[in-house]
Amino acid sequence: MNISFHGACEEVTGSCTLVKTDKYKFLVDCGSFQGEQFSSNKNTEKFAFNPEEIDFVLLTHSHLDHCGRLPKLVNNGFKGKIYATLATKEITKLILEDASRIMSENMKLNRDLVMDQKEIEALMTQFENVNYDSELQINDDIKITYKDAGHILGSASIMININDSGVNKKIIFSGDLGNPPTPIIRDTEFFDGADAVIIESTYGGLIHEDRVIGEKAIRDAIIETVKTNGVLIIPVFAVERSQEILYMLNEMVDKNLIPRVNMFFDSPMGIRAVNIYKRYTNLYDEKAKNLVLSGDDIYLFKNMEYTLDKQASKKINSTHAPKIILAGSGMCNGGRVIYHLKFNLENPKTHVMLLSYQAKGTLGRKLFDGEKKVIIEDEPIEVRAKISTYGCFSAHADNDKLINWVMKLQNPAPSNIFINHGEPDKSEELLNNLKSKTSSNIQIAKHDIDYEI
Repeated sequence: MNISFHGACEEVTGSCTLVKTDKYKFLVDCGSFQGEQFSSNKNTEKFAFNPEEIDFVLLTHSHLDHCGRLPKLVNNGFKGKIYATLATKEITKLILEDASRIMSENMKLNRDLVMDQKEIEALMTQFENVNYDSELQINDDIKITYKDAGHILGSASIMININDSGVNKKIIFSGDLGNPPTPIIRDTEFFDGADAVIIESTYGGLIHEDRVIGEKAIRDAIIETVKTNGVLIIPVFAVERSQEILYMLNEMVDKNLIPRVNMFFDSPMGIRAVNIYKRYTNLYDEKAKNLVLSGDDIYLFKNMEYTLDKQASKKINSTHAPKIILAGSGMCNGGRVIYHLKFNLENPKTHVMLLSYQAKGTLGRKLFDGEKKVIIEDEPIEVRAKISTYGCFSAHADNDKLINWVMKLQNPAPSNIFINHGEPDKSEELLNNLKSKTSSNIQIAKHDIDYEI
């Protein structure tokens, strides 16, 4: 049996792993590469495999860097099933609709990446539901089990039991592991053992601050924004980060921990994601479930305004300060946050809080790196705003949580561990830290190389 990596090798985006047995070929994820442009040129390159020969896809979760090349896969001949949780299916549909809408406005992009609404609806019929903690027989030789990865709603780590030429092998894909405790979603679940493991390394070598520090930082930033009559901009991903920050602000308002101030949630996709989240309260942690049962709308509260249409969005910048703006996207490489940054970055009373991972080449990464002049919509903008960053809100496990997840795998302990989904230095640090903990053969995944397992 062979495994090869066709994305997320020594980089964080483009997750796509091919597994070949004596009888079958299947993918784990088929995601987009992301960078400075909404869609990297890598997404237009031909697959290194024939999509017509892929029997099925196992989808860990709905983020674009894990599902974004599914349209291309289907447009190039894939006709098999896509296995995912129901929540992942719904959010994937939302994300692919948004991505196709944005990319269809750029005629230079490869049309294989884009689907119209009818085509997306057809793609959804290829999805097959997988329930957590319930073994599902794919065919005579392959069984799968999904466990909650605690990353976003519906996210999963996947155990694959394979009979390969009469030999039983167990492979586990971590997917993107969560950073518990996180509001709303449940904590990361664990498997007990495997022959081979593929683990992400987004925050290899790094330790997140305690979440309490980040919550206090947001509260303090709001108080300071009101005091200085300024603007607080929080770039957010439409899925998970938006809902988490709304939940947190709701709690602050309920407990009178922050002064009254106009707040705007300026993310149409994030608003639609809230509606999906509301349908899956069965996947919430106990605290969030109890709040919902008590009648609390954990996403919409006093002084918070949702802005769906463009006119409402544009009015935000004519609204008198102080004000708080949550807007997509989390890496500032698209979405409405671009407009708000262009309008406010030159004002020293503006505070931009980066609460998510910032990929290389994105505007968010340039702000993170402290650049004093950035280009937004072909216009040079002086950065006079305060920029702050907090890793504790990351939806990804830090170094210690990644190692803890691996060390739970003892029955059997894996012979091979492949590290992917991380920048080279982060993958290297995780590898070095794991070496002192396990005797497993550990490798950093390389692009388009066949590994025997």
